[in-house]
Amino acid sequence: MLTTPFIPRLKTAVTGDPEARFVFLGNFEVEDVWGEDEPGLPRMAFGSGSAVVNRMDEFALLLAGPGDRVLLKAAPDPDYLAFLTGLGVQLPEIHTVSAQNPQHTVSQDVLADSDLLGRMAQWAEQGAYLSVHGVSVLEEEIAARTGVRIAGSSAQTCKAVNSKVYSRQVADEVGLRQPAGRGCVTIAEWSAAVAWAKEVLAAGRRVVVKDAYGVSGKGIVVVDDPRRLDQMDRMVSRKARTTGSDRVALVVEEFVAKRADLNYQMTVGRDGDVRFDFVKEAITESGVHKGHRIPARLDARQEAEIREAARLLGERLHADGYVGVVGVDAMVGDDERLFPVTEINARNNMSTYQLPLQERFVPAGWVALARQYPLRLPEPLPFKRLHGAIGDVLLTRAGEEGVLVNNFATVNAAAGGEGGFDGRLYALVIAPTEERVRQLDEHVAGVVAGLTERTGS
Repeated sequence: MLTTPFIPRLKTAVTGDPEARFVFLGNFEVEDVWGEDEPGLPRMAFGSGSAVVNRMDEFALLLAGPGDRVLLKAAPDPDYLAFLTGLGVQLPEIHTVSAQNPQHTVSQDVLADSDLLGRMAQWAEQGAYLSVHGVSVLEEEIAARTGVRIAGSSAQTCKAVNSKVYSRQVADEVGLRQPAGRGCVTIAEWSAAVAWAKEVLAAGRRVVVKDAYGVSGKGIVVVDDPRRLDQMDRMVSRKARTTGSDRVALVVEEFVAKRADLNYQMTVGRDGDVRFDFVKEAITESGVHKGHRIPARLDARQEAEIREAARLLGERLHADGYVGVVGVDAMVGDDERLFPVTEINARNNMSTYQLPLQERFVPAGWVALARQYPLRLPEPLPFKRLHGAIGDVLLTRAGEEGVLVNNFATVNAAAGGEGGFDGRLYALVIAPTEERVRQLDEHVAGVVAGLTERTGS
């Protein structure tokens, strides 16, 4: 069992120094940047949803500690900070951009803030590293303009590793079980994959088409009708003719009925050391991540297989020049067969931000549920009001059961327009038994429902 806390392990892995000073930045959905100009499936933007996702940057607050800094789009609610410090959480220095655009990522806002960039240049002289959710050209531009070193791999390497086509290739090379399928980087490969998929459909089974850089359920289509597949084929072929390029970035796989989705993480060090961090059971709805169950419900054989997969993948990624956190999605089939890699994420994961809290606040043998609770609000909700509504179930100290809010910024991120707005509350529900976790979860869900605006729609 690992005894060194995760953040010192991470710092050692990527810099060689467990005391390195990090500047944390939570540029969520970095895949949108990696996927620019990639010939995948059509992409759509959702205004209020983007505002909420961009305020997931506040998760980085709980990765950093004393001596570190965190860059945020806006200052956290002071009562939320008081809640955290009341739990004994030692917070980093918090720095906010001078003017945030709700539709911009924190990286875009930082690049537009010359004063903050100037301060970062001073931190660079003091030896600071930039630790981000995922490295893209935007974060490399921040590094270039400030001199702060990135604690991780290059944007080019991260993008290459994060492709679902790469995931299939690497899983094949190291001999890991995965759904039957094809990775496609040319129109010819796509055409062959479509022909193969039609045979699967003709046999009465389904296929899944994935954008190589899709995230959070976007860019994944389950197909059970050959006409739908033909429609997608025409769309992909038409785009190739229009652009004059035969490049594609798509994966076609046979649909696998599953009992559980999994997410596990390892950290790849500059020296090639691969440290297994955890495996959790992912909670998803229609392919969209909704939370995690801790621990995952796996037998000893399945967990051993996951750990071996992490070793094989980590060593292979290091050989390709990757250093840092790696998150891998996996699944358990309804026949209990393990598929230890469905995609590789060359970045932090939602689970990453839960780990320091899990180490400190979830006793051995206890159960935790990482959840997001959707809200529909008529006006901004202060943390003090949420605190009063949730009542005694909010966590007060380590070693006790309760609810630990780990991101409050997403609650009010979309406020400001006419009418109501959508938000999300993120929390970790901690208790000694599954039954008690369920009761606490239902309590919070009920409170959230009571705060939600009744629109009648």
